[in-house]
Amino acid sequence: MRLAALLMTLLTALAGTAAADDRGHGDPVDGRAGDRADSRVADGRVVDGRVVGGERVPIAAHPWVVYLTDAGGFQFCGGTLVAPTKVVTAAHCVNGRTPRNTRVVAGREDKRSGDGVVARLSRIWVHPDYVTADQGDDIAVLTLRTPVDYTPLPLAGPSDEALYQPGTNGWVLGWGRTSEQGPSSRYLLRATVPVMADQDCRAAYLQFDPAEMTCAGYPEGGVDTCQGDSGGPFVAGGKLIGVTSWGEGCARPGKPGIYTEVKAYSAELQEQLAG
Repeated sequence: MRLAALLMTLLTALAGTAAADDRGHGDPVDGRAGDRADSRVADGRVVDGRVVGGERVPIAAHPWVVYLTDAGGFQFCGGTLVAPTKVVTAAHCVNGRTPRNTRVVAGREDKRSGDGVVARLSRIWVHPDYVTADQGDDIAVLTLRTPVDYTPLPLAGPSDEALYQPGTNGWVLGWGRTSEQGPSSRYLLRATVPVMADQDCRAAYLQFDPAEMTCAGYPEGGVDTCQGDSGGPFVAGGKLIGVTSWGEGCARPGKPGIYTEVKAYSAELQEQLAG
């Protein structure tokens, strides 16, 4: 998985495209960002993210889903609009980036269309303890220069423990790759995955930390996020409960997707939303 992401990163560099930090789902752990291309993290490791086994859905039904691009329009991660000027994404997607070279695209289902808006940023906040996706604290908040007119998604908080119970079905959404070695999606895709028990997540990954991560998927694999999906939403109960973060490969048996647990960062996120 990391080899695939590395090859894509090298191709991106040859094309002169700026690299970005993405979802950590791969070989051995990837960040799942940047269409599996453009997925380097600040320390030089490669990470990735996407929706495998999903179906096309209308952006009108999910107005809070956004994606991130570089200044040239290359989509490398996803995000969630949680306030008119605030987008939650993964730290590995934007660590080392600047507001000047990053854009948020909202209201656009088809990446080749001109629908929606392309928003400029005024600020990027990356969790101060973030190092790499698999070490946790993989969360960031982007502040838009001007508000966008799309309905935001509420954040899960400490009172939403029930949404993290094993077996709870949630949605993952994004424009990332549709198979481990496949192309990224032109259209917004959505898939349903159940929250897994912490002990099963830990059995799959020694790095799994139940204090700040949750995982979701099926034991047999087949449905997952992938490269390009990093930073995108994991939604249950009408709230953002997770941020697509990392994993090994995409949709592999016994290797569920790992998501930053939003309720664990409730205080930091509320502080950022107020700023």
